[in-house]
Amino acid sequence: MFNYLRETIRAYQARDPAARSAFEIWLYYPGVKAVMSHRRAHWCWTHGLKFLGRGISQASRRRTGIEIHPGAVVGRRCVIDHGMGVVIGETAEVGDDVLLYQGVTLGGTGKDHGKRHPTIGNNVLIGSGAKVLGPFKVGDNSRIAANAVVLSEIPPDSTAVGVPARVVRVAGRPVDYAGTVDQINVTDPIAIELSALREQLQVLEDYITKEK
Repeated sequence: MFNYLRETIRAYQARDPAARSAFEIWLYYPGVKAVMSHRRAHWCWTHGLKFLGRGISQASRRRTGIEIHPGAVVGRRCVIDHGMGVVIGETAEVGDDVLLYQGVTLGGTGKDHGKRHPTIGNNVLIGSGAKVLGPFKVGDNSRIAANAVVLSEIPPDSTAVGVPARVVRVAGRPVDYAGTVDQINVTDPIAIELSALREQLQVLEDYITKEK
């Protein structure tokens, strides 16, 4: 447990420019408290103490604003920045070195049984307010832009943006490392399509005006 705590704090120090000391992170950061509480809750859940695991999970939710179901699997060095409103469902699996921002939901799409929540690969960044819904995988080294709604599988080394989310491939350039906290400079394919439609409308208006 102490090894998990130590490496989690180091991950926060590496990824959060506002982090000033290990003691401050341990004492005040809700993401650290939520993940460490989840370790205990998950142990209880997997050892037949489901009621106790659920109780630990709900106590952590009230204290941190982050809800992680005790059945979820969370990897090492998971960073939940700010964290308020983050929800991770029962069958969700989160890989190592994942960075989640506030308002992220790793949820399902209905009342199906079995695997119904997403699997998040290693070294993935999920931006503020993004919703990843369904039993599919987000590949390693991928980035989900803020407020995206992801409803289908995302390949490794990809960036997904929009509602519903679409994959944006950066031709000839590597996908940024998940530690890069840049959720702004990504291309929105919906914005590109709207711009193209406006251009077409302008051409039609010019043609109609010319004909008159």
